Amino acid sequence: MKQPRAWQRMLSGRRLDLLDPTPVDIEVEDIAHGLAFVARWNGQTRGDWPYSVAEHSLLVEEIFARQNGGIAAKWRLAALLHDAPEYVIGDMISPVKAAVGPGYGELDLRLTAAVHLRFGLPAVLPAAVKKQIKAADKVSAWLEAVQIAGFSETEADRFFGRPADAVLRGLEIRLRPPAVVRADYVARHAALLADCA
Repeated sequence: MKQPRAWQRMLSGRRLDLLDPTPVDIEVEDIAHGLAFVARWNGQTRGDWPYSVAEHSLLVEEIFARQNGGIAAKWRLAALLHDAPEYVIGDMISPVKAAVGPGYGELDLRLTAAVHLRFGLPAVLPAAVKKQIKAADKVSAWLEAVQIAGFSETEADRFFGRPADAVLRGLEIRLRPPAVVRADYVARHAALLADCA
């Protein structure tokens, strides 16, 4: 019986095995490209451009830095890459992930480990860092919900928790063309890698 294809060819020419990903097959340009074209909120956002996972990732890294002043660049890099697997498996809203079951989570974990190793991070992040990134992710979700996804502040408070005003100060969701977001993601990644050296 023929096995189904479990790999995807990337624009870089790499062939990424989704069931057994290796760090050598991961390129930041592929991640940035994929994430810049994956819409958050299943595309149900206001504006002329979809709000991409790449844009979300840039915002999460900024929020993470605000909430954890002086934290090492490698953990900021981890925050930028927190949704990197979605460049090949897409962004599913939480209710769909729950319906799909544990298989999605296992696939996400394997891809995350390969991405982390590719860029000099531990395969599994320290629990404290993972928790801090999750906290920044929740702030981003609240901001996105209120600014572009049609939630009232009361609804967003109930689902994501009310962020501190100091963290929110000056943060505004930006909807930009995918090519611009892709370039910014690659540039931010390069800057953080340089800071890690």
